[in-house]
Amino acid sequence: MKISLRYLFVCVSFWATDSLVAQPLPKHDLRFDSLARSWDEGVPLGNGTVGSLVWQKNDKLRFSLDRADIWDMRPMKGLHRDEFSYQWVQEQVKKKDYKPVQQYFDAPYDREPAPSKIPAGALEFDLEEAGKVKSVRLDVAKALCIVQWDTGMSLETFVHATEPMGWFRFTNASNAIVPELIAPKYQGTLAKSGEVNSLVGDDLARLNYQQGTIDKKKNAIVYRQEGYNGFIYEIAVRWKETKKGTLEGMWSISSHYPDHAPQPKAEQLVDAAVKSSFAKNFASHVHWWEAFWSKSAIKVPDELLEKQWYLEQYKFGSAARRGAPPISLQAVWTADNGRIPPWKGDFHHDLNTQLSYWPSYSGNHLEEALGYLDHLDENKENYKRYTKLYFGVDGLAVPGVTTLDGTEMGGWIQYSLSPTVSSWLAQHYYLQWKYSGDIDFLRERAYPWVKDVCTFIQNITILDDKGKRQLPISSSPEIRNNSLEAWFPENTNYDLALMKFTLKAGTEMASVLGKSTEADHWNQLGAEFGDFALTDNKELMFAPSLPYNESHRHFSHLMAIHPLGLIKWEDGEAAQAIITNTIRQLDAIGPDWWCGYSYAWLGSVKARAKDGEGAANALGTFARAFCLPNSFHVNGDQTKSGLSKFTYRPFTLEGNFAFAAGLQEMLLQSYAGFIDVMPAIPADWTEASFENLRAEGAFLVSAKRKNGQLSEISILSEKGGTTRLKVPYEQWKVKSASQIEITAAEPDFIELSCQPGGTLTLLAR
Repeated sequence: MKISLRYLFVCVSFWATDSLVAQPLPKHDLRFDSLARSWDEGVPLGNGTVGSLVWQKNDKLRFSLDRADIWDMRPMKGLHRDEFSYQWVQEQVKKKDYKPVQQYFDAPYDREPAPSKIPAGALEFDLEEAGKVKSVRLDVAKALCIVQWDTGMSLETFVHATEPMGWFRFTNASNAIVPELIAPKYQGTLAKSGEVNSLVGDDLARLNYQQGTIDKKKNAIVYRQEGYNGFIYEIAVRWKETKKGTLEGMWSISSHYPDHAPQPKAEQLVDAAVKSSFAKNFASHVHWWEAFWSKSAIKVPDELLEKQWYLEQYKFGSAARRGAPPISLQAVWTADNGRIPPWKGDFHHDLNTQLSYWPSYSGNHLEEALGYLDHLDENKENYKRYTKLYFGVDGLAVPGVTTLDGTEMGGWIQYSLSPTVSSWLAQHYYLQWKYSGDIDFLRERAYPWVKDVCTFIQNITILDDKGKRQLPISSSPEIRNNSLEAWFPENTNYDLALMKFTLKAGTEMASVLGKSTEADHWNQLGAEFGDFALTDNKELMFAPSLPYNESHRHFSHLMAIHPLGLIKWEDGEAAQAIITNTIRQLDAIGPDWWCGYSYAWLGSVKARAKDGEGAANALGTFARAFCLPNSFHVNGDQTKSGLSKFTYRPFTLEGNFAFAAGLQEMLLQSYAGFIDVMPAIPADWTEASFENLRAEGAFLVSAKRKNGQLSEISILSEKGGTTRLKVPYEQWKVKSASQIEITAAEPDFIELSCQPGGTLTLLAR
């Protein structure tokens, strides 16, 4: 029987009573009883463009300063030679003469110091007479670092949310405080510290810069450094005593490329800022963060996971902005150790940037996520140059490892020059459209990108003797490293999943836009690809010739499950068997060679399998064992308890943000075409709630669980349209609704027909 109800009164807001407060609580703050003694454990502050780490180096308070677009942009020496072509690589693979490929295209990345992200500099304060540090706190809600000494002196410092400016204020200082500006050592004897590679990082002196100048004036210092090919960056700091014992200061960093539009210099910025005040700028800074935190909130009984989630949201708000470069490996917290950062601090598009933006969609931070796509669109012509140069065809490919402007850098070319990088990036255009419901974005940005990638797939693939479409050579990150054997003569499940997804997305997008001919074409092209490689036990393989037989950090073989959703639990028993058996095999082979981000990713994978306990355990392992005290993900097992044989500590951010996405996946899923509330939480989480998580179709969802049962759900439809909610109609009653019609659908579902701005609150009966 079809039942339909329409409610015309205005919805009483879900969070008006007995609700979450959509701001972090003091329990989510970072708190220490001393300053960190290494840069990668410093308190992080940032705004996507500039950043700071607050720590102690020797006996001095230190602010490590960074700006996201400070790069050495020289071309990778030796990379662009006559042999730089996919066709030549295929020939070398066929001949089994692969050493020249490694020498020409892999080796320069480790051998050459640049192109690379480079550090900016630092501020130091000699506080020998300040006494002992009593407490250090990061106020996450306000993005403010507070340090207190036992003498009564205190420091407050923040990086302004919307200006390329940092502020600091000392109070109750008994002696004069004078900052010292510390420049990176671009000249001097090369340090001999063992092996140099992409992980360890090269000595900055290898960049061969002339050491910059430091100009000291009364209450001001300006440092100017010239880099490669006329690039200049500038750091400026000014300070003033506002009353006895109180010092206020501000710093800024500016970057100046000779072929870019002129930008204000850091000295000009601080000269203007000194006329203002710490309090006034702090107020506008906090206003931005209040708006950021209002976007979503969660509450779960696992305090470790809840706190880690808020810390990941904080770092995302500190690292992601429109108008700034996207999140690179270390974003605005480049290594402050006198060396080039790990993996050159670059843009790794074979996993790292993609994972970094996972939490933005259901986390309701679409605006910040657009900074990622802005960067890709801005560099699109450069990517097309690369596509034509290396692959020799039209369409759109993107290097897997790039500089600030999207130029290829080489490295293990199975991944750094992979033909399916642009397909994984296409998913982010797809997700931005699906979660925003923005038809203009679809028409003007998402479909043009996806169409170009579909065209590339058509041009780069061939038909085999069975009439199935495949790449000439294929790979699976980063299986068999950069060896000849890392190339496969058939599609790997990784490449196959990405190509299938892109053509499926192209079909859907073209259909929505009324481009039926193009939709039919992409659909037909997608149908020419074969099935995923499975073992007899229905486990996803790396490739038809290689089962998953070794522990590996990159779950490239199961991309079809997550993040691409081509094999969905909701598809029924056959899909569930593949998902269950693939995860069981993953667990059985074990985590010997996993990184921290592997556990974070596993959280989402197990959530897709509706395994809440497994997801929570994976995320808990990540938070306990693979993060430093300041919450930075450092890849290796810091407990050295057998959770991974990697026990090193190179800091990269993708694991942090994959963690946040994993917890959100436990609380809300919508990838299968309907809204599923708390689909994967442990049975012992009897109390849980979230506010304003975002579902596909531009629906904001809030929910509560009490006494082990889902008790309340609220939905706001931004764009209108229809969706289904996975709850049995007869077990729920309407508390309030406006401009939403609800209908009992198939068993265990309610159908919602919504007008833009429609609201609905349901209570469990």
